[in-house]
Amino acid sequence: MGTPDSSGSRPGRESLVSGYDFALDRFQIEALDALDRGESVLVAAPTGSGKTVIAEYAIACALAEGRRAFYTAPIKALSNQKFSDLRLVHGPENVGLLTGDNVVNADAPVVVMTTEVLRNMIYARSPALDHLAYVVLDEVHFLQDAYRGPVWEEVITHLDHAVQLVCLSATVSNADEVSEWISTVRGTTSCVVETKRPVRLESLYMVGDRTMGRRHLLPVLERARPNPEAQRLDNEGRRMSRKGGRAHARRKLVTPTRLEVVEMLDEERLLPAIYFIFSRNACDDAAAQCHRAHIVLTDAVERRRIREIAEARLSGLSDHDLDVLGVEQFLAQLENGIAAHHAGMIPPFKETVETCFVEGLVKVVFATETLAVGINMPARSVVIEKLTKFTGEHHTFLTAGEFTQLTGRAGRRGIDTEGHAVVLWNPFITFDQVATLVTSRSFHLNSAFRPTYNMAANLVRTYSAEEAHHLLNLSFAQYQADRDLVRIEARIERRSEHLRRLREDAASPFGDIEDFRAQRQHGAVGHGEERDIDLALAKLRPGDVLYVRKGTYSGPAVVLTVAARKSGMKITVLTRSRLEVTFTAADFDRAPVAIGSIELPQPFAPGRPEFQRETLERLARESLRGRDVAPQDAAHGPQTHPVEEDPDLEHRLSLSVQADRVAREIEGLRERVGGRLRSVSRQFDRVLGVLERRGYVSSWVLTERGQILARLFHECDLLVAEALHARLLDGLDAPHLAALVSVFVYEHRSPEPPPEPWFPSGAMRTRFNRISALSQEIRVEEERNGMTPHRAPDPTFVAISYAWASGEGFAEIVDAEDLSGGDFVRTTKQLIDLLRQLALVSPERATRAAAADAADRLFRGVVAASSMVSGVEGEEVEG
Repeated sequence: MGTPDSSGSRPGRESLVSGYDFALDRFQIEALDALDRGESVLVAAPTGSGKTVIAEYAIACALAEGRRAFYTAPIKALSNQKFSDLRLVHGPENVGLLTGDNVVNADAPVVVMTTEVLRNMIYARSPALDHLAYVVLDEVHFLQDAYRGPVWEEVITHLDHAVQLVCLSATVSNADEVSEWISTVRGTTSCVVETKRPVRLESLYMVGDRTMGRRHLLPVLERARPNPEAQRLDNEGRRMSRKGGRAHARRKLVTPTRLEVVEMLDEERLLPAIYFIFSRNACDDAAAQCHRAHIVLTDAVERRRIREIAEARLSGLSDHDLDVLGVEQFLAQLENGIAAHHAGMIPPFKETVETCFVEGLVKVVFATETLAVGINMPARSVVIEKLTKFTGEHHTFLTAGEFTQLTGRAGRRGIDTEGHAVVLWNPFITFDQVATLVTSRSFHLNSAFRPTYNMAANLVRTYSAEEAHHLLNLSFAQYQADRDLVRIEARIERRSEHLRRLREDAASPFGDIEDFRAQRQHGAVGHGEERDIDLALAKLRPGDVLYVRKGTYSGPAVVLTVAARKSGMKITVLTRSRLEVTFTAADFDRAPVAIGSIELPQPFAPGRPEFQRETLERLARESLRGRDVAPQDAAHGPQTHPVEEDPDLEHRLSLSVQADRVAREIEGLRERVGGRLRSVSRQFDRVLGVLERRGYVSSWVLTERGQILARLFHECDLLVAEALHARLLDGLDAPHLAALVSVFVYEHRSPEPPPEPWFPSGAMRTRFNRISALSQEIRVEEERNGMTPHRAPDPTFVAISYAWASGEGFAEIVDAEDLSGGDFVRTTKQLIDLLRQLALVSPERATRAAAADAADRLFRGVVAASSMVSGVEGEEVEG
């Protein structure tokens, strides 16, 4: 292959791009010129604008030069789709796939993979990186994802600088900043920004008008300004008049029902549509509601084709499993041109919906926002039912970036002259807010980078201390370190005022609402004295003074934190000798009573010497009413609480729960402020300190334990390594090992409490308790060092993974457990991934064999069917 000519264009470029039936746009030509000059490139452009052309050009160049190209994607579904697309262009022999589920033709010159796979290759210094010319980083705006974002920064920072990057991103408002950072890290990187959509987007406002007995579908903007007619209509629905002493809206406006929306879109020829609803259950309900209403959007030919696609896609599933998954209802809706799409569905069901939609057979898909990421499913219209979504803690307003991501699906290039984004009227959102969101162009990309234990181990293994700190200081997080502080501080102030009002409104004149909540939450933890001690601990507040005895210390101590854990209450105190000591109910022989109280210094920073010094000075000034106050006699048996007399108890409890959520949000914001004030290198030093104290690193050399940690890529990496070192995973057969390892993988996210955990034996429960104790030790050390605590182990999936690894059927498990098919498959695949890692790194040969056996046992039935890649029959597909 020749070198670029003086104009920057590579000789022979025409032949490499001749396969397109459209002329290249300005931004595409600019990006190709940058690649021809030997530069990396960041392309920020709307969904469907043709960013893929640039990636395909880089891949064609690599093949023409006899070198390799990697295409990375954030999710396996997108990797699988891109793998299929590239095979059609370059032939099966030239394209491979590497994900956690599949290994296909891994030595091919072009390999599609998840970003994590590439990161692991770099740290392992894999020979697969030899002759690598280009790496495509698709959806690079994922670097702001809290958990997975650091992977993108690791790849960009550590990949050989001779490799050219093709970074593809949604339109972000600080693309220049990102490209300047990449230039700093790797060398010249061109920033190419395209703001124009390939298909014009019209935003519409749909309003149900009961007064007029009709529905309105109005443009949000007229001549680039908020539509005065829509504004007037919204105002009339909100403006109140008084008649007969009562307030009435002048016009009765309502949110159109889902059936009304579908009918109107059909009447206005705005189908096919993706209808975004931020709830899995609501997506299922909406599809079922359309089916019950006998809405049919397909003809006989389309229905036959839908049935053919479904039969082919679902052929790997047994009839029994399909019955449990509700296949008849699914197919009936699908054949009518209607479907749901969300993470609770197993992959074959989702892929069936996607294929039918892409072929124009399904006309309405009710989907959660996960559909907006990556997968190529454009529609004529997109409907956004609400502009707020529940995060698991509170409701938040959609950001401009999220709104743009959702509406990016509207408009099919080459089919539609314009796409439509329909926002529904809502009594809690004004039209002005809708218009502001529609016109906003702000999508600021922020780094979520933080050093992890595995990252630290790999830095120690791969670089000198000076090199490692230098690389960390080049992270995008460090690049952005001192910005946006004022905005965060202002939000802390607003949320603190909201918290004060919530606490005030939640207070009950009948008694202590927090005491009642603590009793109700922890009343079943123990009996007699143990229960009374736990309740007494729950009543304590930071600043309370106790008389404590532990080890050689006895005397007053100040309570720093009070935390509820599954095993009971836990408090951390500061003694006069400046030691932080943790206590649980087991450390007391009777209920502790506060003997005084002090006001703790602000800001709250218990790990800092100046905070501890000031706290103890205040303790010394406090006049304590006694050194050892005997608690009142314990009251045994169930008791009523005075708060139960409050007629507004449920409302106050709801406010108290909201207050807890706001308090956690404020804590998170304060951590963000603290994180910005501290450099990434200092965060790394704290991580390194933990590893040194626990025997993973010594004098910048990995110990044997450190070598294992460096090969464990998992959110709970250090906890897994500690469990291995403590031999808690040894001596188990495959089903028991699968069950125990699941505690590192599963995370209960429902607002409802998890079911009581089940263990196959008392010995397994003991092992879990020891893992939980290890986790608590690590969390105490993390909190003491100002680090973000790792996620605690969760035993909710133990029974499910044990049953599945023991050969029990999918139908029986799903029937018995409150778990969707999609959640079961996703969690089991994550468990298989961790077990396969343990099969490589466990020190004990028998444990390695048991882990491999467990992974094989889990990879069957619906899990195996959900891991297959379409059109790869006859090739090696590794489980």
